[in-house]
Amino acid sequence: MPDVMVFPGGRVDPADARAPALTELRPETLHGLTRVGTPGIGRACAIAAARELQEETGLVLGEMRGPHVLPDLAVLDYLCRAVTPADRPMRFNARFLIAPAQAAHGKIHGSGELGEIGFYSVEAARRARMARITAMIMEEFLAWHALTPAKRAKRDLIRFVGRDSRRVER
Repeated sequence: MPDVMVFPGGRVDPADARAPALTELRPETLHGLTRVGTPGIGRACAIAAARELQEETGLVLGEMRGPHVLPDLAVLDYLCRAVTPADRPMRFNARFLIAPAQAAHGKIHGSGELGEIGFYSVEAARRARMARITAMIMEEFLAWHALTPAKRAKRDLIRFVGRDSRRVER
Protein backbone atom coordinates (compact mmCIF):
# COMPACT_ATOMS: atom_id res chain seq x y z
CA MET A 1 0.00 0.00 0.00
CA PRO A 2 2.19 2.87 -1.24
CA ASP A 3 2.19 6.11 0.76
CA VAL A 4 -0.10 4.66 3.42
CA MET A 5 0.87 3.99 7.03
CA VAL A 6 0.69 0.30 7.91
CA PHE A 7 2.22 -1.97 10.52
CA PRO A 8 5.18 -4.17 9.56
CA GLY A 9 4.05 -7.67 8.77
CA GLY A 10 4.25 -10.54 6.37
CA ARG A 11 3.47 -14.18 6.06
CA VAL A 12 4.41 -17.38 7.78
CA ASP A 13 7.20 -19.21 5.94
CA PRO A 14 7.45 -23.02 6.11
CA ALA A 15 10.69 -22.71 8.13
CA ASP A 16 8.84 -20.76 10.85
CA ALA A 17 7.06 -23.96 11.89
CA ARG A 18 10.30 -25.54 13.10
CA ALA A 19 12.39 -22.50 14.01
CA PRO A 20 13.89 -22.41 17.51
CA ALA A 21 13.05 -19.65 20.00
CA LEU A 22 14.82 -18.11 22.97
CA THR A 23 11.60 -18.41 25.01
CA GLU A 24 8.16 -19.82 24.27
CA LEU A 25 4.76 -18.14 24.12
CA ARG A 26 2.84 -17.58 27.33
CA PRO A 27 -0.37 -19.66 27.52
CA GLU A 28 -2.69 -16.65 27.12
CA THR A 29 -0.86 -15.49 23.98
CA LEU A 30 -0.94 -18.99 22.50
CA HIS A 31 -4.65 -19.18 23.33
CA GLY A 32 -5.33 -16.05 21.26
CA LEU A 33 -3.26 -17.33 18.37
CA THR A 34 -5.00 -20.70 18.34
CA ARG A 35 -8.59 -19.47 18.22
CA VAL A 36 -8.28 -20.32 14.53
CA GLY A 37 -5.57 -22.93 14.02
CA THR A 38 -3.39 -25.34 15.92
CA PRO A 39 -0.72 -24.58 18.55
CA GLY A 40 1.90 -25.25 15.85
CA ILE A 41 0.37 -22.66 13.54
CA GLY A 42 0.04 -20.20 16.43
CA ARG A 43 3.71 -20.60 17.34
CA ALA A 44 4.74 -20.28 13.67
CA CYS A 45 2.77 -17.01 13.48
CA ALA A 46 4.71 -15.67 16.48
CA ILE A 47 8.05 -16.75 14.97
CA ALA A 48 7.03 -15.06 11.71
CA ALA A 49 6.12 -11.85 13.58
CA ALA A 50 9.58 -11.62 15.17
CA ARG A 51 11.31 -12.51 11.89
CA GLU A 52 9.28 -10.00 9.85
CA LEU A 53 9.89 -7.28 12.47
CA GLN A 54 13.63 -7.76 12.09
CA GLU A 55 13.54 -8.04 8.29
CA GLU A 56 11.37 -4.95 7.77
CA THR A 57 12.57 -2.66 10.57
CA GLY A 58 15.95 -3.91 11.78
CA LEU A 59 14.54 -4.28 15.31
CA VAL A 60 15.22 -7.55 17.11
CA LEU A 61 12.82 -9.18 19.52
CA GLY A 62 15.22 -11.69 21.06
CA GLU A 63 18.76 -12.37 19.83
CA MET A 64 20.43 -12.59 16.45
CA ARG A 65 22.08 -15.94 15.77
CA GLY A 66 23.99 -15.37 12.58
CA PRO A 67 21.47 -14.08 10.05
CA HIS A 68 18.47 -15.45 11.99
CA VAL A 69 16.40 -14.11 14.88
CA LEU A 70 16.10 -16.36 17.90
CA PRO A 71 12.89 -14.74 19.17
CA ASP A 72 11.85 -14.01 22.72
CA LEU A 73 8.25 -15.18 22.29
CA ALA A 74 7.40 -14.74 25.99
CA VAL A 75 7.24 -10.95 25.60
CA LEU A 76 4.45 -11.14 23.01
CA ASP A 77 0.80 -10.44 23.73
CA TYR A 78 -2.03 -11.32 21.39
CA LEU A 79 -4.11 -8.28 20.44
CA CYS A 80 -6.59 -9.35 17.76
CA ARG A 81 -6.95 -10.64 14.23
CA ALA A 82 -8.34 -9.19 11.01
CA VAL A 83 -9.80 -10.93 7.98
CA THR A 84 -10.08 -9.07 4.68
CA PRO A 85 -13.43 -8.77 2.91
CA ALA A 86 -14.42 -11.77 0.78
CA ASP A 87 -14.58 -9.65 -2.38
CA ARG A 88 -10.90 -8.66 -2.23
CA PRO A 89 -8.51 -10.31 -4.70
CA MET A 90 -5.79 -10.56 -2.03
CA ARG A 91 -7.05 -12.04 1.22
CA PHE A 92 -5.42 -12.28 4.61
CA ASN A 93 -6.21 -13.58 8.06
CA ALA A 94 -3.74 -11.54 10.08
CA ARG A 95 -2.95 -11.93 13.76
CA PHE A 96 -1.72 -8.82 15.53
CA LEU A 97 0.87 -9.33 18.23
CA ILE A 98 2.34 -6.65 20.49
CA ALA A 99 5.37 -6.39 22.74
CA PRO A 100 6.75 -3.72 25.06
CA ALA A 101 8.98 -1.28 23.19
CA GLN A 102 11.89 -2.05 25.53
CA ALA A 103 11.77 -5.72 24.43
CA ALA A 104 12.94 -4.75 20.93
CA HIS A 105 16.50 -3.60 20.35
CA GLY A 106 18.68 -2.56 17.48
CA LYS A 107 18.83 0.37 15.14
CA ILE A 108 15.65 0.99 13.22
CA HIS A 109 16.21 0.89 9.47
CA GLY A 110 14.23 -0.19 6.48
CA SER A 111 14.80 -3.13 4.19
CA GLY A 112 13.36 -1.45 1.13
CA GLU A 113 9.93 -3.01 1.65
CA LEU A 114 8.60 0.04 3.47
CA GLY A 115 8.94 3.58 2.13
CA GLU A 116 9.45 5.33 5.45
CA ILE A 117 9.91 3.73 8.81
CA GLY A 118 9.85 5.12 12.33
CA PHE A 119 8.13 5.44 15.65
CA TYR A 120 5.13 7.78 15.68
CA SER A 121 3.21 9.31 18.53
CA VAL A 122 -0.48 8.48 18.58
CA GLU A 123 -1.26 12.03 17.48
CA ALA A 124 1.19 11.89 14.56
CA ALA A 125 -0.13 8.49 13.49
CA ARG A 126 -3.70 9.75 13.54
CA ARG A 127 -2.70 12.67 11.28
CA ALA A 128 -1.02 10.37 8.77
CA ARG A 129 -2.70 8.72 5.79
CA MET A 130 -3.39 5.37 7.38
CA ALA A 131 -4.99 2.20 6.07
CA ARG A 132 -8.45 1.86 7.65
CA ILE A 133 -7.61 -1.50 9.22
CA THR A 134 -4.37 -0.05 10.62
CA ALA A 135 -6.36 2.73 12.31
CA MET A 136 -8.80 0.20 13.74
CA ILE A 137 -5.99 -2.00 15.08
CA MET A 138 -4.25 1.04 16.56
CA GLU A 139 -7.46 2.00 18.42
CA GLU A 140 -7.80 -1.61 19.62
CA PHE A 141 -4.23 -1.42 20.94
CA LEU A 142 -4.89 1.88 22.72
CA ALA A 143 -7.97 0.38 24.42
CA TRP A 144 -5.89 -2.70 25.41
CA HIS A 145 -3.09 -0.47 26.71
CA ALA A 146 -5.52 1.46 28.93
CA LEU A 147 -6.55 -1.73 30.74
CA THR A 148 -4.87 -3.06 33.86
CA PRO A 149 -2.96 -6.34 33.38
CA ALA A 150 -5.75 -8.19 35.23
CA LYS A 151 -8.42 -6.77 32.89
CA ARG A 152 -6.27 -7.52 29.83
CA ALA A 153 -6.18 -11.18 30.84
CA LYS A 154 -9.99 -11.32 31.04
CA ARG A 155 -10.87 -9.32 27.93
CA ASP A 156 -12.72 -10.77 24.98
CA LEU A 157 -10.65 -11.81 21.98
CA ILE A 158 -11.49 -9.60 19.00
CA ARG A 159 -11.50 -10.07 15.24
CA PHE A 160 -12.20 -7.57 12.52
CA VAL A 161 -14.09 -9.03 9.58
CA GLY A 162 -14.87 -7.31 6.32
CA ARG A 163 -14.60 -3.56 6.23
CA ASP A 164 -15.69 -2.27 9.64
CA SER A 165 -17.01 -5.19 11.65
CA ARG A 166 -15.46 -5.65 15.09
CA ARG A 167 -16.60 -8.96 16.57
CA VAL A 168 -15.88 -11.02 19.64
CA GLU A 169 -14.19 -14.34 18.82
CA ARG A 170 -16.27 -17.31 19.89
